[in-house]
Amino acid sequence: MSPFANAQVLRLALRGSRQCRSHAHLRQTALRNTRPNTVRFMSSSHPEADARNRATVGVFSWKAAALFVATGASLYYYFTTEKAKLEERKRQQAADSKVGKPKVGGPFQLVSHENKPFSDTDLLGKWCLIYFGFTRCPDICPEELDKMGEVVDAIDATHGPIIQPVFISCDPARDSVPVVKKYTAEFHPRLIGLTGTYEQVKAACKAYRVYFSTPPNASENDDYLVDHSIFFYLMDPKGQFVDAFGKSQTAGMVKEKVDKAIREYS
Repeated sequence: MSPFANAQVLRLALRGSRQCRSHAHLRQTALRNTRPNTVRFMSSSHPEADARNRATVGVFSWKAAALFVATGASLYYYFTTEKAKLEERKRQQAADSKVGKPKVGGPFQLVSHENKPFSDTDLLGKWCLIYFGFTRCPDICPEELDKMGEVVDAIDATHGPIIQPVFISCDPARDSVPVVKKYTAEFHPRLIGLTGTYEQVKAACKAYRVYFSTPPNASENDDYLVDHSIFFYLMDPKGQFVDAFGKSQTAGMVKEKVDKAIREYS
């Protein structure tokens, strides 16, 4: 073969070799381009950063997830505990409404300022405010009866005439029927005055837990003061005790409590 022919063969061989390498390069490039994308964390020169990257899950970290769970558990415990406390308070209030009140009130037999027999049954079906005192009381009894009259008028304005005010004398020796009639006329026009014998008054005071110091053998001409409890009592239409109001409570305070009791009564 001539030198020219040999040179031609060598050029063809080199061209084929370059084409083979080119095809191989194209195949490798195509393979790299078709590999699925993977997410991996590249190593860095900072181990702390690597650890933070490995601990990251989406937008939350394990610390955030733990805090979220702890917060949820705390809120669940709080609301569960508060609900239990609320239910316990409701149970206690229901129990108190049934057994928490003192036993005040009961049977009595007295005489009204109209000189007619009068007993506890005559007060059933009405709201009542009952005050124990005596007609010769210099100041406290008149003040308390005036206050009771203010309460009655205030309740009349919102509920109508549903309250019966009652005065029971704890000085039977001097508080006869005519004396009680004259005395009660100075206060609320619906005020009923009651009196009786010493034993009858004593029984009424005992039923309402009222202390009084009238001498059992006193006469109408004796000069003495009577020490007694200073309360007036609210009784419901069934004759059950609702509340007691002392001297320190104003007419406005008493009115609010009486009004609340009437609205809640069933």
